[in-house]
Amino acid sequence: MASSALHEPPAPSRAALYLNLIRWDRPAGWLLLLWPTLSALWIAADGFPGWHLLAVFVLGTVLMRSAGCCINDVADRNFDRHVKRTAHRPVTSGAITPRDALLFGAVLALAAFALVLTTNPATILLSFPALAVTLVYPYAKRVLAMPQAVLGVAFSFGIPMAFAAALGGTGWSLSAIGDAVPPHAWALLLVNLFWVLAYDTEYAMVDRDDDLRIGMRTSAITLGRRDVAGVMAFYALHLAGWWVLGTMLGLDGLFRVGLVLAAAQAVWHGTMIRTRSRDGCFAAFRMNHWLGCTVFCGVALDLALR
Repeated sequence: MASSALHEPPAPSRAALYLNLIRWDRPAGWLLLLWPTLSALWIAADGFPGWHLLAVFVLGTVLMRSAGCCINDVADRNFDRHVKRTAHRPVTSGAITPRDALLFGAVLALAAFALVLTTNPATILLSFPALAVTLVYPYAKRVLAMPQAVLGVAFSFGIPMAFAAALGGTGWSLSAIGDAVPPHAWALLLVNLFWVLAYDTEYAMVDRDDDLRIGMRTSAITLGRRDVAGVMAFYALHLAGWWVLGTMLGLDGLFRVGLVLAAAQAVWHGTMIRTRSRDGCFAAFRMNHWLGCTVFCGVALDLALR
């Protein structure tokens, strides 16, 4: 007994637990938020937006995604213990208390808000509904048949905020937001929502059996045997929407090359999820940030070479 105890791995440090809480070792999560936000920022600024706005949105994305993980893990702690993939998360396992996780999430959210305060009134005003959607999403899974739609709004709200930061003035009113966020920015939010539906349905397919057992609602359960077809339809709507909006905005050759390469990745993901294996669906989900990166590179290069 003494010999086996000597070979037990040491307990993780407090810092390691908090890094695990915010998924620091899995950057794919915040990259899924970052790429569409940067695409919007480049379009709004008609090219490179400057180091200040770039730093605000990169750091703000990392901080808010990390805060969202804290909120989500507290809200789902009683469900996560019944799901193999999430049973050992710090809050679920009891290594971090819900109170401490929420306090840490609040500190992260305040740090993100401090960054927003360096922009302009329109961006600051938009940060409040962005936070509200982030807080609501974990509970949408209890009542909505396709809660990924709420996640899609949460993961896409950086788009209107990017336009507001690049184009906003000094007014503190709803009309100031209207002036700073043109209709095509909201259209980009809608287009991005379809991408979130695609990759988060892949994610939900990983946990479908566990979610059915505990009564969680997801798009994978709602779509049933049409899940693979649904994912591919969401990809198609996302990329077709980008093609139409990009053309309207004057984006041309390199942008379209980026979309074609992104479409090839979507087809590849389709081959990974067609058997509905946990490993295949999870791998497809984790690779989605490259699709978003490809679209962004097409946008940025096209604007740079005009």
